[in-house]
Amino acid sequence: MPSSNPAPRTAASIRDVARRAGVSHMTVSRVLNDSANVRESTRAQVLAAIAALNYRPSPVARALASGASRMLGILDATGGLLYGPMNTVWAIESAARQVGYSAVVAGVDPSDRDSVRQAVEHLLNQEAAGLIVIGPSAGARDVLGELAPEVPIVTMHGTSEEPVIIAQAEAARAATRHLLQLGHTRIAHIAGPADWFEATSRRQGFIDELAAAGLEPLAIESSDWSPQSGYEAATRLLARAPEATAVFCANDSIALGLLHAATDAGLELPAQLSVIGVDDTPESAHFRPPLTTLRQDFAEGGRRAVVSILAALGRDVTVPQSSLVPQLIVRASTAAPPR
Repeated sequence: MPSSNPAPRTAASIRDVARRAGVSHMTVSRVLNDSANVRESTRAQVLAAIAALNYRPSPVARALASGASRMLGILDATGGLLYGPMNTVWAIESAARQVGYSAVVAGVDPSDRDSVRQAVEHLLNQEAAGLIVIGPSAGARDVLGELAPEVPIVTMHGTSEEPVIIAQAEAARAATRHLLQLGHTRIAHIAGPADWFEATSRRQGFIDELAAAGLEPLAIESSDWSPQSGYEAATRLLARAPEATAVFCANDSIALGLLHAATDAGLELPAQLSVIGVDDTPESAHFRPPLTTLRQDFAEGGRRAVVSILAALGRDVTVPQSSLVPQLIVRASTAAPPR
């Protein structure tokens, strides 16, 4: 016979409260910790949601949120081989040390939900006071939503709820604007993988800057961030759009592959084709020709991520409101288009 007992109700999580109140879970955490950094109207919304859902934070979560733990968890979904993410991890660890915290890194395969789940649970078992996510957001975000850990979470790449630490779209717009100012109108793009926020934001920034100038992308190809994939994408691009006079690459490694493909195709750079990247890796100044690129301030990005976590924990810190805009570094790979 079927049981007549009703299924047990799942206890409300901090994210349930955030959704009902129409705020981020970091704001809920601030209210729970009686932070002065919350508007009274917002505090009332959160308290009403807590009462409606009968939310009761766990003792462990309250201990962590109160700052008893001095450790931050870094969820690295990048594979640990890319220049930007490696520098981001270093920057977070350094910023955490400066305020008396340590950092533990857990590497995950973002396509493997069990990998993400195990890493999150490992960090929480180590009593992480907050989590910082680096890399593709889709898989990690879904698992985090299911687990609903009652600690602050900051993503370096940004989501609909979390702060965007580096202004990726603005970096792309600055790169595209540089090419437009040189006189280019036939501009193509080699993007990064579609499941990375950085890649989709840079692609959109490129499209938006062209649209502001009354132009459309000449062509767009995708890659996986690596020089080999950049070479393959560039080979397709040059065959598909031989009239291109400039290419914006989503990172410097892709640009290296493009330089190789363009040379193999017999093009003279930058006389026939200008190239610009993002990241300003140490090697980019020694490409042939030296690469024009956008330099990111990873140290400041790491500091802001840590500051955001501490603010959510109720620490008296000032959270910068403006995003970090990478700096344009002009070298010999860009010039006016051929006549």
